[in-house]
Amino acid sequence: MEKAVSILKAFGLPRLIITLFLVALFVIAPFAGINVAASVTDVLGRFGQNAIMVLAMVPMIHSGCGLNFGLPLGIISGLLGATLAVETGIAGPASFLLAILYSTPFALIFGWGYGKLLNRVKGSEMMIATYVGFSSVAFMSIMWLLLPYKSPTMVWGYTGQGLRTTIATDGFYYHILRDFLVLRIGDLAISFGEILFFAIFAFIIWAFLHTKTGTAMTAVGSNAVFARASGIDIDRQRTLSVVMSTWLGALGILCYQQGYGFIQLYQGPMYMAMPAVSAILIGGASVNKANITNVIIGTILYQGIVSMTPSVMNSLIHTDMSEVLRIIVSNGMILYALTRKTGASR
Repeated sequence: MEKAVSILKAFGLPRLIITLFLVALFVIAPFAGINVAASVTDVLGRFGQNAIMVLAMVPMIHSGCGLNFGLPLGIISGLLGATLAVETGIAGPASFLLAILYSTPFALIFGWGYGKLLNRVKGSEMMIATYVGFSSVAFMSIMWLLLPYKSPTMVWGYTGQGLRTTIATDGFYYHILRDFLVLRIGDLAISFGEILFFAIFAFIIWAFLHTKTGTAMTAVGSNAVFARASGIDIDRQRTLSVVMSTWLGALGILCYQQGYGFIQLYQGPMYMAMPAVSAILIGGASVNKANITNVIIGTILYQGIVSMTPSVMNSLIHTDMSEVLRIIVSNGMILYALTRKTGASR
């Protein structure tokens, strides 16, 4: 009994309530005429699309920089890589690899500058990061019109310049991971391609955090005074964590695009940090402590509820309120997550 109580305490009451609510939705689903296997497929697909953007939170949390509300900066790096890959006209897996390759230099440069800025505003990182994200999206809304892209797939047809709001990845890297190593059991389809892609980078982050540099980064986040006394360059570790987070954000949006099917420019990245922040907090992380398990659990819970609630409620009340319910549920979960200061027990 004591062991069960300790396990429950470690898991946390909020996560337990959210998990039970998600299970209840799946139990109700068949009675509402919803295909459970198809719903599970959708939730797993959402997990594969979004997990790396949630993973991007981990390095900055470990270094004490807090939650990365400046994730749109990494997403913009990924969008630049994606549009350059489409501009080349190369299709298939090579297009996806090119997008990663093109995104990396932008992520490293933007991440380095972003890290330098956060080092100057210690204690206010999350507030400053929010404005970094918003302002970068606004700036790029201008640049998407001015950059000299020529691909007819992307530019506005009537002017021949400026990029469209949405660009289809069909013919380039659409479902390049989603359709790789797919296990089908009736209506249930599990894409091991997306899961494997996430697992590779999750393992890289886990392994890095167990290296000497990773341990130093964690020490900076845990106790900066002790870290400085131990001879650790605090600013360097913080900048490194921001660069890593920005790069993961770039990879995350590329993974999202291949599953979603579109590259969304202009205001598209504006609020994409919020679901990622919410997911990792719901997974049990705090503003100064996070691990891979928090990423996995939080992404499944968040995406599961955002996916299942509208479909179940629509079927029960026989009214199409999916978008309204999605906004209520997703923003409600974000609000709940952002009120949490510590780990899973609250």
